[in-house]
Amino acid sequence: MGAPALLWPPLLLPLLLVLFGQPPGTSAQDQVCSVNTPVVRIEENSSISEPLLNISVSDGLHVTLGSGSTPSTFKIAGNQLFLIVTPDHEENSMLEAVLECKRGNEVVTTLFVTVIILDINDNSPEFPFTTKEYNVSEDTRVGTVVIPGTELAAEDADEDDTLYYTLQEVTPNASSFFSLVGLTNPALTLSRTLDFYKNQNMTFRLLAQDTWNADSTEPSHTATATLIVNVLPADLRTPWFLPCSFSDGYFCIQAQYRGVVPTGLLLSSPLILSPGPIYAVDGDQGINQPIIYSIMAGNTDDTFIIDEKSGNLTMSKSIPSPMTFTLLVRADQDDRARYSVTQAIVEARDVSGNPLQFSQSRYHGTVVLGSEANTAVKDRTSPSETLRIQAQYSDFPDLNSNITYQIINSSDFRMDKDIMLTTKAMKETGVFYVQVEATSTVTNDTATTVVEIQVSEQEAPSTGEGAMGDHKFSTVDMAVLGGVLGALLLLALIGLVILIHKHYRYRFNCCCKGKAKVPPPQNSYDNLTFLPDHKTSWSSTSNPQPQPDPEPSQPPSGSHSPMSSSPTPPSSAPPSPELRASGSPKTVQAGDSPSAVKSILTKERRPEGEGGYKAVWFGKDIREDADVVVLNEPTADLGSASATESEGSDDDEPNQKKGLHLGADIDHTYI
Repeated sequence: MGAPALLWPPLLLPLLLVLFGQPPGTSAQDQVCSVNTPVVRIEENSSISEPLLNISVSDGLHVTLGSGSTPSTFKIAGNQLFLIVTPDHEENSMLEAVLECKRGNEVVTTLFVTVIILDINDNSPEFPFTTKEYNVSEDTRVGTVVIPGTELAAEDADEDDTLYYTLQEVTPNASSFFSLVGLTNPALTLSRTLDFYKNQNMTFRLLAQDTWNADSTEPSHTATATLIVNVLPADLRTPWFLPCSFSDGYFCIQAQYRGVVPTGLLLSSPLILSPGPIYAVDGDQGINQPIIYSIMAGNTDDTFIIDEKSGNLTMSKSIPSPMTFTLLVRADQDDRARYSVTQAIVEARDVSGNPLQFSQSRYHGTVVLGSEANTAVKDRTSPSETLRIQAQYSDFPDLNSNITYQIINSSDFRMDKDIMLTTKAMKETGVFYVQVEATSTVTNDTATTVVEIQVSEQEAPSTGEGAMGDHKFSTVDMAVLGGVLGALLLLALIGLVILIHKHYRYRFNCCCKGKAKVPPPQNSYDNLTFLPDHKTSWSSTSNPQPQPDPEPSQPPSGSHSPMSSSPTPPSSAPPSPELRASGSPKTVQAGDSPSAVKSILTKERRPEGEGGYKAVWFGKDIREDADVVVLNEPTADLGSASATESEGSDDDEPNQKKGLHLGADIDHTYI
């Protein structure tokens, strides 16, 4: 009530002046100063150069500001009241001016003027924090308010402003887990079940705005703060025996362990189990409680002991006869809140049926000439690796850790566990055959093997390198050589294809394109001797005249093959002597000279599309071992060839054989 009480005098005074016309204690004749309104309203942040009001002053009087006026706020100039500051509603919502009407130094009357500052939206909302972190347990129930609205609300200095809140995700998909309770309530609520192993923290941007309609013409102001939610792990999962055969992050199909021990023997070291030693972890890895191990059942005669911290399983006594132990092993969290159980099956077997043996009957090692003492023998098959000589029980892996090695036939080498070392400098090349004996300290079983050690001047080339003479070639060198050889092979294949195409393209065209698509050239024949008699001509064929093909003669009755030795000519009339080609072989009888030749092909026309005739001639006296050469000379000048063949012939016609020339597109085959 203190602040409102202070407002009563200035508010009541104008009302009293209106009702009574004068302040208490003044007479009517003293009313010589007045104002047109005792209350003025203006908006904050207004810069007013005009007077707030005019003051009426009688003659002989003057007006001054009284000491009760708001300091440094008003001035009077020429009987007018001015505001000399920019008003701020948040700083001072009401100003007061006290006007003293004086005659000389005597106050005749006092006037009170109240200036009310109207509030406008000129301030931005502000959050009480810039970045806020909050921890939420992953087992929090959906719908729970994880952060109250009072902790997230922003403040606005403007009166009667309503703030509207928006939650924006910074971490992808974070908005699917948390949301605000309402548009004007910034309380944060959980919308979806949390998982510590998928989302351990999420970041949001929280916005506060003093207007809701973005299209409004009113001024709008916004505040922004960062909100970080940390997800804390909850104790939701039991311990997991590893390795899990399946796990989805919530459940683990736990491992079951198996082992084999020999009967009649007491093993001092922890048992070797499959798929690994007994080991469990807290399923809630974020909490990671220590694990405590124990055996619940199956431990007949307390034969086995398990270390409660490490889970190592050891024997407390030997097992006299073959039997199987099914141990139920329990893993508890250190706080005993949760536990899991699995099986460890241990089988006791007789060791006599599984002897100690080396993995190889003979090992191959190498040492570089000049090596000093205590040099490890290298594996000859892989000179960069140390040779390891190992014996083992295939069915009893627990016994393999209790095997010692010694050399029994040489003082030049010694054993350091499963590695062989030299005992002196290797000064001469040679080959050593060293016998190694393995002994089990548990069963006293022994096994022997032989190591062949070669002392050479230099190490043998390792895998991936080649050698030639004194030079070594790396894998890169060999790859480059292979690339060059491959390129040369490719070039050779290309050259072979070009040669085949050049010499046999006509035959390929015949076979590939089909006979109907390659018509034979007119009046072109492979062997002019087998031209029809009425077409035989040995003149130049550079400009042949097209003539219709003669009708092929029908083979005589009883002839079924074009390879008949007695071909039927196309015409019964013998050819005239002047039409016989001087270069063609003449017909001879059996008793003629040894150079006589005989046709073995008919003169029947080949199928349409192949063009011309072909014939093969052979001498009767050609021996079996004679060489046969096939010549293809598409561009040969038959004139020069026939001149050579017709030497000594009775039918030489020089004028005809000079002009004979076959085109390049005709294939001629002679034997």
